[in-house]
Amino acid sequence: MADETSAGAPLLQSPLHDRHVALGAKLAEFGGWSMPLEYPTGVVAEHTAVREAVGVFDVSHLGKVMVTGPGAAAYVDATLSNDLGRIRPGKAQYTLCCDDATGGIVDDLIAYLHDDEHVLLVPNAANSAEVCRRLSAGPPEGVKILDHHTQYAVLAVQGTKSDEVLEAIGFPTGHEYMSFVEAEFQDTGVVVCRTGYTGERGYELIALNEVAGALWDALLAAGAPLGMLPCGLGARDTLRTEMGYPLHGQDITIDVTPNQANLGWAVGWKKDAFWGRAPLMAEKEAGPVRRLRGLVALERGIPRPGMSVSLSPDVPLCEITSGTFSPTLRKGIGMALVPTFVDAEAELGVQIRTRREIFASTRLPFVDTSVRES
Repeated sequence: MADETSAGAPLLQSPLHDRHVALGAKLAEFGGWSMPLEYPTGVVAEHTAVREAVGVFDVSHLGKVMVTGPGAAAYVDATLSNDLGRIRPGKAQYTLCCDDATGGIVDDLIAYLHDDEHVLLVPNAANSAEVCRRLSAGPPEGVKILDHHTQYAVLAVQGTKSDEVLEAIGFPTGHEYMSFVEAEFQDTGVVVCRTGYTGERGYELIALNEVAGALWDALLAAGAPLGMLPCGLGARDTLRTEMGYPLHGQDITIDVTPNQANLGWAVGWKKDAFWGRAPLMAEKEAGPVRRLRGLVALERGIPRPGMSVSLSPDVPLCEITSGTFSPTLRKGIGMALVPTFVDAEAELGVQIRTRREIFASTRLPFVDTSVRES
């Protein structure tokens, strides 16, 4: 079990850490946290539970940043990429924090709009401090950036039977995709968000650390008759890869723009201001030189990040950014930032150890799911 980062700093622990240990979880470093990679059931069983029934993930490593004060929503709208004016209070929005000079993606995150003076941002664990730093550099008078990274737990209940699990513990369900409502658990407020990173119908629950353990126990007890499994970050990765959801640090980075990552839909192009607007507008007009594409194995190869992608044996193009075995498709799948001069339907080679395996280019996502079902 890892107990410190590669730089020697101690790893942060989820408020559910002891429960993961008791369940026999394999722990690994992720974004400076010690988090469950998989349980004894294994990644494929956990993945299948989410696709066919329901699973619960501890994703407390995710950041929690509250922007408050008069003009808080306007400030978020003027800095992050998406148009916050498109949504109403009680809704959530996928958005990007981009570098103002280059348009590169500092992080992708979810914005939860409570009202004009309260916006909750949920960035990735490794980038939470940087997002806070950039937002704190120039807010208007009265707007505060509050970092609650280690004060709240986030539990993700994901799968076709997620509603039944939440209803069994008295939580509201059935609200719109990308919306949230307030609930109570043990006299403590819990935010019930219709969001997730698996592609299946599901919810993310934001609760104070003090009730996280009891909430986890209640969810597992309610879900047991429905086939619920506790799921680790390994299954979360295979599930999100099947959906073509990018992972920051792999598919998107400070060196990758929204145009290149097919994330132009998360940019408010008509807004007067957001970080990176000028370089992104110029790139959009000229056309990006590369785009994130899906690759599906035509043979038995399983791609992994860093493997070389080529148009022919002597024409290397790029590298796999995300790659895994798809438990749903029963074949290897991956993503790569492929130069745009390559035909969209071209077959590409991936160097897997000593063999060059052939992959077909495909549109994302790799699988159809129930994420948006009402």
